[in-house]
Formats: sequence, C-alpha cells, structure tokens
Amino acid sequence: MSNALEIKDLRASIEGKQILKGVNLTIRLGEVHAVMGPNGSGKSTLAHVLMGHPKYEVTSGSIVLDGGDITKMPPDERARKGLFLAFQYPLEVAGVPLSSFLREAYKARTGEQISVPRFRSLLRETAARLHLPENFLERPLNEGFSGGEKKKCEILQMAVLKPLFTILDETDSGLDIDALRTVAQGVNALLGPSLGVILITHYKRILQFIKPQFVHIMVDGRIVESGREELAERLEKEGYKAFT
Repeated sequence: MSNALEIKDLRASIEGKQILKGVNLTIRLGEVHAVMGPNGSGKSTLAHVLMGHPKYEVTSGSIVLDGGDITKMPPDERARKGLFLAFQYPLEVAGVPLSSFLREAYKARTGEQISVPRFRSLLRETAARLHLPENFLERPLNEGFSGGEKKKCEILQMAVLKPLFTILDETDSGLDIDALRTVAQGVNALLGPSLGVILITHYKRILQFIKPQFVHIMVDGRIVESGREELAERLEKEGYKAFT
C-alpha cells in the first residue's frame, strides 16, 4: 500500500529479550495516531525499531514505507525515504551549528545541493513560521538548550526535512504547560495531507493540543485495543489496568 507506513506482525528483541510481540498498525498520510501505554509496554522500542536502531533485532514481521519494505534498511536510508524520529531526549552535538547540520541533512534527504544563502533564507522563513527565535540557527545543535528548546529544534528539523511520516516519542516528556503548548502549535502547523504522525505518550495531556484521529493502547509489546479519541477518555478514567 503506497502513501502508508505499514507495521505487520512486528516482533523485536534486545539482548535476547523479546519486547515487541506482534505489532500491527497502518498509518496513512494525513493521519495522526496516538500510541499510549504504561512504562515498559514497548512504545519507545517501537519507535527505535521503526528507525532501525542497531541494538534491536527484528525477529519477524515487516515495516513497509510507501510501498517499499524497509525492515532491513539502515537508519540513514529510512530517513532519506521519509521517516523521522523526534527523540524523547534529544542529544547535544557540541560545535556543530544547527544551520550546518540541517543543511547536510536537507541534502541527504532531498539530494539537492542548496547554496548557503538560499538555505539560510529557507531556515529563517521556516523558523519565523513556527515562531522560533532566529538565534536558534547558529547555536550548536541542542548544546545548552532547555528541554523545550530541544523539542522546538526538532520541530524545525521536521519542517525543513518534510518527512512522510514522523514518530514523536514522548515529545511531552519534561515540558511545562507553556513549552508543551508551543511545541504542539509547531506540530499542528505542519499537519496536513502529506504527513502521517505516530504520537507516543503516557498521558492524555498532549492530546488536548495535538488531536489524533486514532488512539491505540499498547501493553506488553502488543496493541491491545484501538479506537478514536474516546478511547483516551476511557483510559483517563479507568487506567491501564483495564486493558491488561
């Protein structure tokens, strides 16, 4: 199926321990899917496996992106094909300006060798559209950034690289309400028919700002129930024990 990210009976382990135990999920362009679950349920493992983290072994199943099987592709090839991960805890890269990093990433993603002046103009326009300070662009990548600034930086990366599918791995982690609102506004500004989103979270709080069309409950490495936004309301009332 083209224009979709298809996860088919995905099973994966780390150091011999099975974490994902048969995940099935299809995300189409234009859709936002929330994946919710308690600690240890496999949510972040799913994000890492989708991106091809080398510590995880896919023992069976497949990942199909826009009609092509990417299960055995390295992370850089998956990114070039349009898969993007916003980390729960973004890493600092000392000495590498954000603008330089993004220019190289843009070249790898699009194959286009863009001039420095033209790319700086693109960055400034994108930052302004997302209401991000222009001084972000020359600061070293995430170095000295607050948690909220790191998450805003990832939204800027997403806006510039224009992935087909984005995985937001607990983007709300460590954010106060004002930072969460700002980050959510940035994500919402990018939503549309050319982007599919997997929103991984523990709590319903972020769903007040980024509205999913679909909600999935993950427990013990499997998606045990799927529904619409009302499923998150039920989870809020009954807790995860109702799904175990």
